[in-house]
Amino acid sequence: MKSQLSCLLGVCMLFSYQLSAQRNKQSAVPKVHHTISVDKEGYYFPFRNLKIYELVDTPAYTLPRLMGNPTGTDEGIDFNFGSLNGTMMFGFIPYGDSKHPQPVYFRSSANVVNGQASIDIVNQLKGTYDMVGWEVSGKGTLGYRLADESGSFLYDGIISFTGSGPFNIATTMVEGPFVNLLTHESVVISFSLNQQSAATVKVGDAVFESKSSQVHEVPIAGLDPDTEYPYTVTIGDNSFNFSLRSAPAPGARKPFTFSYASDSRAGNGGGERDLGGANFYIMKRIMALNKSRNVSFMQFTGDLINGYLTNVEGTNVQYANWKRAIQPFAHYFPVYAAMGNHEALNMQFYSREHRVFISIDRFPYETESSEAVFAANFVNPLNGPDSEDGASYDPDPDNTDFPSYAENVFYYTYDNVAMIVLNSDYWYAPTSKNIQFVSGGLHGYIMDNQLKWLAQVLEQLEQDENIDHVFVTQHTPMFPNGGHVQDDMWYNGDNTWRPYVAGIPLEKGIIERRDQILDLLVNQSTKVVAVLTGDEHNYARTEVGPSTVIHPEGYQPEKVVLSRTIHQINNGAAGAPYYAQEETPWTPFVQGFTTQNALVLFHVEGDSIRMEVVNPDTLEKFDEMQLR
Repeated sequence: MKSQLSCLLGVCMLFSYQLSAQRNKQSAVPKVHHTISVDKEGYYFPFRNLKIYELVDTPAYTLPRLMGNPTGTDEGIDFNFGSLNGTMMFGFIPYGDSKHPQPVYFRSSANVVNGQASIDIVNQLKGTYDMVGWEVSGKGTLGYRLADESGSFLYDGIISFTGSGPFNIATTMVEGPFVNLLTHESVVISFSLNQQSAATVKVGDAVFESKSSQVHEVPIAGLDPDTEYPYTVTIGDNSFNFSLRSAPAPGARKPFTFSYASDSRAGNGGGERDLGGANFYIMKRIMALNKSRNVSFMQFTGDLINGYLTNVEGTNVQYANWKRAIQPFAHYFPVYAAMGNHEALNMQFYSREHRVFISIDRFPYETESSEAVFAANFVNPLNGPDSEDGASYDPDPDNTDFPSYAENVFYYTYDNVAMIVLNSDYWYAPTSKNIQFVSGGLHGYIMDNQLKWLAQVLEQLEQDENIDHVFVTQHTPMFPNGGHVQDDMWYNGDNTWRPYVAGIPLEKGIIERRDQILDLLVNQSTKVVAVLTGDEHNYARTEVGPSTVIHPEGYQPEKVVLSRTIHQINNGAAGAPYYAQEETPWTPFVQGFTTQNALVLFHVEGDSIRMEVVNPDTLEKFDEMQLR
């Protein structure tokens, strides 16, 4: 064991974390992590004769801190951002003036000194600058944006007020409303508030009440298919008016468009390209393009944020910024989000002196895993598998050993299209080179229970007369082309890569598992059109069929033989830093490769699907093809 562990010495990732001593640990170590233990000092990883303890960093920012604990004053609003020094831009949000309400920033900003900042409504935002009429109505809503001393954006906030001086803080809708789980007869409207409050949602003539809470998910039933509905969310004295369109009846086969993208984590170039962990600029451009093309829904598969944090609080801040970017447009149509590797929320064990770094999915899984925190931030279907508990490699069948698949593996339908959403970064252990020492999920790998569920859903959809087209989406390409040839579902052609559970490797290597999935999608299904992927920050379409070279030279395991052709559509071009193209066995079958920002639009009309790819920044169309 000591000679094997010596390979850890090659891992040298430096982090400025503080060891938190004497932590009270209430959760037992899941038996899947056979080498991790706990004592009065905390969780630790044994290395030689040492204990490498978990490193716990204090989050740089939390949502409550960045929301600023606003209080009303005689002149306006005071904020307390802790110890932050920087700048706060602010301006009214003119609800009712635009279908997509966003702040119109005032000409001046407020300094943030030792966390303290003020907005002077009475003296600055009156008369010529009162375009929301607060002087008459006695209420209004402000948007504000925080930047640190270097000018880097941290958070995009919203606050409502009442009064004409003195002012009071009103119940504020800080997130949403979002349209979720849209069908031909129902929808869920979700939103979050700055404090607990009851709310109502009126859709058409029907009113749906939601009890007092900060987070609301309001189920709406009784919709007619393919019908435009105005809806109003009312909180206290404030009402917000938007609209949605219900889905067509299953199998109606009416023309519609949906879109796809991934990888919107922070990019380079400054400004809104990095707003607290998300590429705010490109996501707003993508959402505006979606709206202009009247998409029925959008699928976004992974790397929404920078992630790779070790605390729930910091992860929630980044998710909040991503949701704020899509919010002005997601009032009208669903955006289905899925997980990638940058959604990782980790438990880390690090020793600079001994050059040891180990990173795994956080536990307890029910509350702190990457999967649990993702589910807490989004509203997705609950029709996926339970978890990997009960699989043949589960070391403790009577207890929870794996994170839940709830809201991170699922499927949904719209008219004659089905979308199957997979999680290829489940139970992800980022330090993959050391996975044998600590166990964990492998980047790009679909584990056994998820694979079984995929087979069942594909069979179900194959028999569904209302479904003509099936799309499967996962963050990692089956056939990487630029940036992730060394991993994803290829690992430079090395099939030895696989997850470990309790120190035992899974039976199938990464390429074998890829081939099993391909057999399901291509040979066992007649309806799968394409696999939608990301991870690589570029756009490319790859023909995957009988002629495509998909195995390395000298590959020994049984090779899948494909009976027909589908396409892998990779669009990881939603703002993350770019990757150039690399040489692979399937390079001759790759077309359209570009590092432009991209939104893929699928125009569905009965049996026909036309794909169009547009740069949301320049509005240039740079690829298209007839998929069916």
